[in-house]
Amino acid sequence: MLPLINIKKPKKLLWKPSFSRSSEPEVSIPHASGFRAQLEYQMTPITSPEDVSNKLSTVKSYENEITAIDENADVPDGGLWAYMALLGSFMGLVPVWGMINSLGALEGYISNHQLASSSSSVVSWIFSVYLAMLSASCVLTGAYFDRNGGKRPMVVGSVLYIAGILATANCQTVWQFILAFSILCGFATGALTTPLVSCVATWFCRKRAMATSIATTGGSLGGIIFPLMLRKLYVEVGFQWALRILALICFVCLTFAIFFARERVKTNAEPFRTKRETVRYYVASSFNWRYFLDAKFLWTTLGFSLAENSILVSGTFIASYAMARGNSEAVSFTLITTTNALGILGRFIPGYIADKYAGCFNVVIITSLAAALMNLCLWLPLGGNLKVLWAYSMLYGFLSGSIFSLTPVCIGQISRTSDFGKRYSTGYLLNALMTLPALPIAGALIGDGSISNYNNFIVFSSCLMLAGVLCYAIARYLCVGTKICKF
Repeated sequence: MLPLINIKKPKKLLWKPSFSRSSEPEVSIPHASGFRAQLEYQMTPITSPEDVSNKLSTVKSYENEITAIDENADVPDGGLWAYMALLGSFMGLVPVWGMINSLGALEGYISNHQLASSSSSVVSWIFSVYLAMLSASCVLTGAYFDRNGGKRPMVVGSVLYIAGILATANCQTVWQFILAFSILCGFATGALTTPLVSCVATWFCRKRAMATSIATTGGSLGGIIFPLMLRKLYVEVGFQWALRILALICFVCLTFAIFFARERVKTNAEPFRTKRETVRYYVASSFNWRYFLDAKFLWTTLGFSLAENSILVSGTFIASYAMARGNSEAVSFTLITTTNALGILGRFIPGYIADKYAGCFNVVIITSLAAALMNLCLWLPLGGNLKVLWAYSMLYGFLSGSIFSLTPVCIGQISRTSDFGKRYSTGYLLNALMTLPALPIAGALIGDGSISNYNNFIVFSSCLMLAGVLCYAIARYLCVGTKICKF
């Protein structure tokens, strides 16, 4: 009989093994979410070469788990610079995600003024390309962030973002809106999103869900302010000056973010020797398809892509839906503000529950399922009642806020810190591929804007959300099975 393999004790461990009567040490490994995975070393005799291979594979997997935990050991989870980075991220996401949350205010205006002669499916391409460019540009900035940090992407993204808004102010046709808003603002939004979100993850570990929720609350704040501001400015100063004033506010917020939203780990990457090597790195490394070989990452990415597209589809057309029901433009824009206002609570409370009690996957599955039920039980049958529509916008805003804020936390839970930016951006490439057809399909379903067509659109949005719930549930099952635990 062959001897037992001698498993060497790592130099630095964050756990203390406890031995049971069967002499099988149980290792409790803490995770950033608070979930503690139970692993067992089981010393059994080796009787064949296959046993040797299996044992070495098991030891390697344990070493990977321990390494991932050890690299989070020095994450401060607080301190002056951590909270300054959090504030900088918050300020940057006010204009960046605030615009995403205010697409309904822009779509509702241009579809009734500049593009009144265009169909809903044609107008929807403006926002579809915008969201697809946003997700695709996250892919490029993810690899750059992991190698060089986030300062340069934030500077370039800020300049392009302001220029895009100023150009959008002068647009009159669909192709002009696509060039100025969809492509320019969309690319800039993606370039800003990755460093603004990823920098928070480098400063917080145990409190990552709560910190990320606070940072993304900036997007909800922008979603409250911008529709109300634009509604008033459209009437008082016109569309052009309304967007110019918006650009000025974005400039102030993004300038603050550039100075304070810094990552904790400073990289000292060696410069590339040739331009070809540079291009090869950023094209090949920005999107790492091998990440999708990890089933947990694949199903998580499918989950947040489907769920977020459901929210974006609903948020883009809810103002038009309200106007089709006979409500005024002012009331319709205020519905968007209400949704985003409750989204602030939706980012805080579920984030706290995820950190303290339930875990991010459990929370996002529950809130996504509840959001789908809100669509089917309130919006679909009772949307013609304005009071019900107000109630729906508040409840849906609370639920959708948690889905957006917990997306990076779920990715971080199944990723190493050193790969977070790249995994985050790779996941958003799949999101972009789903976003590109989602809004045109919704616009085609709406068609001439009849109530029956809008009902078909609501069912489509609900199906996207339910599919996202299923994918999240599969990802959770692959991580912890059917075990009821914090995850």
